Amino acid sequence: MTPHRVVALCLGRVVAFDLSIAAEVFSRAADGGRSRYEFEACAPVAGRVASTTGFRIDGVAGLGALERADTVVVPGYRPVAAPPPARALAALRSVVERGGRAISICTGAFALAHAGLLDGRRATTHWSSAGRLAEMFPAVTVVPDALYVDEGRVLTSAGLSAGIDLCLHVVRRDHGEAVGASVARAMVAPPHRDGGQAQFIDRPLSEGDGSLAEVRAWALEHLREPLDVATLAARAAVSPRTFARRFVAETGTSPLKWLHSQRVLEARRLLERTDVPIERVAAGAGFGSAPSLRQHFRRATATTPTAYRRAFRGAAASAQRSRS
Repeated sequence: MTPHRVVALCLGRVVAFDLSIAAEVFSRAADGGRSRYEFEACAPVAGRVASTTGFRIDGVAGLGALERADTVVVPGYRPVAAPPPARALAALRSVVERGGRAISICTGAFALAHAGLLDGRRATTHWSSAGRLAEMFPAVTVVPDALYVDEGRVLTSAGLSAGIDLCLHVVRRDHGEAVGASVARAMVAPPHRDGGQAQFIDRPLSEGDGSLAEVRAWALEHLREPLDVATLAARAAVSPRTFARRFVAETGTSPLKWLHSQRVLEARRLLERTDVPIERVAAGAGFGSAPSLRQHFRRATATTPTAYRRAFRGAAASAQRSRS
């Protein structure tokens, strides 16, 4: 199996943390000791690039590296107002035009916007820069509270650690839930983080508000049972209205959206690891019926449960044959 080639495009003064996220996540996705991805960094001028934290990074390639890229990752950088060099934007566009994938972390979204890759698409960036992105690029639909936005071949993430969420999402999309979870464990990171970046914007909680982590943990153990806001609120010993308000404050999403996302994750695990019929997958994940599973699964993954199982069980079988 030829590794998928990931190239990070370093612009301006690159955010070193963003760059290291991509390097760590993709380098840790291995299959029997063999890397599933190859990673390289490049810049408009080969050699050395400056970072926002004061040190410089040596040994980066020139833009020719993008000619071999299957995926280009643009880490955050400063300044973002002026367009990057025209030849860097042209190289960035060329990756997508030939069927590759473009990913931005944090303010790397501005480079994708300068290249025209976000026109007519939804996108996100660090919450403190979301308004500026929307103002500078009115053709882009900015989603300011998302951790990441997947638009197929163009994906964007919110600030800094949200890049971990996006890169893990890409690994899951490429190789399935089990591989994504394995990389997350190695990085001591959650395989899937709930909610959006609204939960990280500085704002006070009402006095007396406490964590609902125990209720969420309990819900994960009872996903196959009927669950609603009233049931979860009773578990937390608060009113449904108070529970919903506190839940959104803690996670950045509503209780029902969170439940649907967790049930889709459970369905993905069952589809990858078992051969049980779709009806039993629906029951095990708490959707109740196969039609309900198909509806929510397609909305979350843009594919059907059957197609998902065929793709990832088939990939696992092929990998096993290649190792034997």
